[in-house]
Amino acid sequence: MRFFKIFFASLLALVTFVVLLFIVLSIMIGRALSSEKVVISPNGVLVLETGQEYREQRLVNPLGILMKDEPGEVPGLFQTVRLLEKAATDDNIKGIYLKVNGNPNGFASTEELRNALVRFKASGKFVYAYGEVMDQNAYYLATAANKLYLNPKGGIDFTGFSTQLLFLKGTLDKLEIKPEIFYCGKYKSATEPLRETQMTEANKVQTTEFLGELYGNYLAGISKARNIDTATLHSYANQNLIQEPADALKYKLVDGLKYDDEVVNELKAKTGIQEDADLNLVTIGKYNNATYLDNGDASNAIAIIYAQGDIVGGHSDRKGTIASDDYIKDIRKAREDKNVKAILFRVNSGGGSALASEVIWRELSLAKKVKPVVVSMGDYAASGGYYISCMADSIFAEPNTLTGSIGVFGVMFNMQDFFKNKLGVTFDGVKTAPYADLGSVGRPLSEVERKFIQNGVDSTYATFKSRVVAGRKLPADVVDSIAQGRVWSGEQAKKIGLVDHLGGINEALACAARLAKVSTFGLKEYPEVKESPVTMLVKSLSGEEASQRMLKKELGVNYEIYKQLKEVQDIRGEIQARMPFRFRFQ
Repeated sequence: MRFFKIFFASLLALVTFVVLLFIVLSIMIGRALSSEKVVISPNGVLVLETGQEYREQRLVNPLGILMKDEPGEVPGLFQTVRLLEKAATDDNIKGIYLKVNGNPNGFASTEELRNALVRFKASGKFVYAYGEVMDQNAYYLATAANKLYLNPKGGIDFTGFSTQLLFLKGTLDKLEIKPEIFYCGKYKSATEPLRETQMTEANKVQTTEFLGELYGNYLAGISKARNIDTATLHSYANQNLIQEPADALKYKLVDGLKYDDEVVNELKAKTGIQEDADLNLVTIGKYNNATYLDNGDASNAIAIIYAQGDIVGGHSDRKGTIASDDYIKDIRKAREDKNVKAILFRVNSGGGSALASEVIWRELSLAKKVKPVVVSMGDYAASGGYYISCMADSIFAEPNTLTGSIGVFGVMFNMQDFFKNKLGVTFDGVKTAPYADLGSVGRPLSEVERKFIQNGVDSTYATFKSRVVAGRKLPADVVDSIAQGRVWSGEQAKKIGLVDHLGGINEALACAARLAKVSTFGLKEYPEVKESPVTMLVKSLSGEEASQRMLKKELGVNYEIYKQLKEVQDIRGEIQARMPFRFRFQ
């Protein structure tokens, strides 16, 4: 009897699951096939959340398929810029309400969004911003507004920039794990956390310089928007004068101290809506669903290829990676498509595998022989990110882009003492050749093996520099002097010849059109989103995506530390063209 009870209970659970799955699929299919169109009614105010991360390419939201009020996709950065341009000429949109609640976007992405807001404001429409607690990056974005309000009990972080690196050498020493490190470049500091307990002088020099550049641009933007000279702004930070909301008002960093409902009432008055009526707030997701962005003539197109994340070899289903096999296919498709007149390669990457970078560089070089290739750099285009950019006909960067880092390294770990002394584990074996077990964690490298590996790193570095020499048409000695693994801001990079122009995606597109000799053009975007909504939904609820969401939620700001530790695991063995562990500015 017990068996049958368990059997029928299991059967009932299975039937229930199948029924629920059928209902879910029916909802998804019904929504997918629905012809109902989202309509924006008059007197709309577009809501832009600064706390939203805008990736380079749109992110399909599978949960939006199930819930009517959820957006079906989160617009990408350039898509959001285009939506703001569309809203500027949309009679149903009267202005923008910028809700300032943090800003996870990098400096270059923030600059792109801020410039779009400034252009929107120049159309004659208003931009109002309100926040409770504003970090420095969020405040910078908010200064594009006509009116900037702070919660009376809120706060603004205005204390200057700092960055801290996490050093693991002491931990490795305690665990008796010995990293075997090989690198080229005086400033190639990606391995410092494994071999030092603090920043080297060379790393401090480069970080101080580009951090100063970023901070100078930050103050200049705020100065222009708030009509306060940069020296005065700098003194606010130096003396930590902005401690209370009243201080922010006193020193003119904001226009007033108000609660959200008071700002909403002001927006109602601005748009001619009665105080007891609802304000017509339109989220960027809803506006995206309701708005048709015309990609133009597909027979006369510019291909935009978005490359964001770590550069890895082969194929990858993981979001946030630039997998060489996948990108070769996309670049080749754009190269062979006679309707594509030029390629805009949008790079937002701190690098990764040196070999994968070389493979992508090769495919882009082949494309360049057939049609113009223009690179637009995002927050990062450093090390491997610069490797895959340097061959372009023209390179654009934002002043706050971090680029360069022309250098390579390799890391292996000798864990013999860790296993033996901490765990009581020992290793033994046989081999058919002296170097068959090269790279084993169970023994140290010999001096001969170290020379083998260093020679490989040196050779890769020489190849990297030669690609820069050829692509940028610079003398070898000049490239050697500006390489050395050194990170440069976009503004610095323009001065030394690593980039051609300062500007965003729109400027890079205009350049691609000029080089292709086309006055009007359409857009084709790669990688193409090919997965079905059902597949994306399953992936979002299980596997790596689900675990990453959970980790981000649980770890909060400490998620960056987890990512750095994860990178240590990922860099073992293969030669890397990767910038120092991502800088987190505070």
